[in-house]
Amino acid sequence: MPETTPPAPPPPSPTPPGRRERKKAATRQALADAALRLFLERGYEHVGIREIADAVDVSTTTLFKHFPVKEALVFDQDSDQEERLLASVRERAAGQSVPAALREHALRHRIPTVDGDPGFAAFSRLVEETPALRDYAQRMWLRHETALARAIAEETGRPTDDPACAALAHFALEAPRIAWDGDSAEAVTRAFDLLEQGWAAISPRP
Repeated sequence: MPETTPPAPPPPSPTPPGRRERKKAATRQALADAALRLFLERGYEHVGIREIADAVDVSTTTLFKHFPVKEALVFDQDSDQEERLLASVRERAAGQSVPAALREHALRHRIPTVDGDPGFAAFSRLVEETPALRDYAQRMWLRHETALARAIAEETGRPTDDPACAALAHFALEAPRIAWDGDSAEAVTRAFDLLEQGWAAISPRP
């Protein structure tokens, strides 16, 4: 009988987080939830770090282990945001350009809509009305600039250090800043229209 190759064993299942990790994650989430609730109720500037820690019955030292600065309490899903951002480029519809995919991401995840999630709208107003949070939010998004530029290069067959990819990544992440005044969706759409035209002018690639 011919020899047969035995099937490869299935990959090991990921190890579930232990009790310590689950407790840390629960504490982090509780702090973020308490902070956002208090900020929305009373305003960011009128809530202190100790009040947030007391609301969750932990010390301020514990709070700072999870969130090194006060602004970080409002933005608790930075890694998830980068994953969604890169997926908008890598998983875009067939025939959709990179700028169009990034515009769709911006309108969905960074700009509140009239018929959107009320919680997201309230969160967005808090950020828009608080200069410290506005600046922190923009710095947070720009931290993903290098990863986004690399994803654009990979998707369009360009070198990883291509300046056009770096420029598109930078301006796509900056564009929603203009939405803090006036008609948010219209302003972002017009900004991305300009990026679309510029991108199309320098290359026929999608």
